[in-house]
Amino acid sequence: MNQIARWIERIVFSSRWLIVPFLFGLIAGLAALIFKFGMKLVDFMLQITTAEPTEIIVGLLGLVDLTLTANLVVIVICSSYENFVAPIDYAEHPNWPPGLVRIGFAGLKQKLLGSIVAIAAVNALEWFADIDRHADSVKLGWVVGILLAFAIAMLVLAAADRLSQGSEGH
Repeated sequence: MNQIARWIERIVFSSRWLIVPFLFGLIAGLAALIFKFGMKLVDFMLQITTAEPTEIIVGLLGLVDLTLTANLVVIVICSSYENFVAPIDYAEHPNWPPGLVRIGFAGLKQKLLGSIVAIAAVNALEWFADIDRHADSVKLGWVVGILLAFAIAMLVLAAADRLSQGSEGH
């Protein structure tokens, strides 16, 4: 019976490698995001001479939004690989940014929510900067409400992680 248990453990533990195709999918999504960013950048540059200042701000915020989304995807790819697939020896890669390796699950949750809050904030700023075209107060209320919900969730998660770290030390 002990041999069967070890065999089951080996299969279950090896199943972590099934995450890798998802990570490749995220890498493909990142490439698609680069393409979309390039198209938005070209469109932005072509309209910059005739655009109003608020349109320039909205265009820049759209580029920032895509950049933050790309950062979020990279964080998920790197930390998911390290946390769930295989450890990364940081000594072998001293030039790698420390924000991409050695991210524990709690840190990953905080970075994810932080990025989502930043993306939601950029979207809210886009609405405010282009308020003349987005005069629908109900939709604006939803945009602000979702931003606040994510911000509160991030604060609650950070407080819960801090409390759990404090209780682990005792």
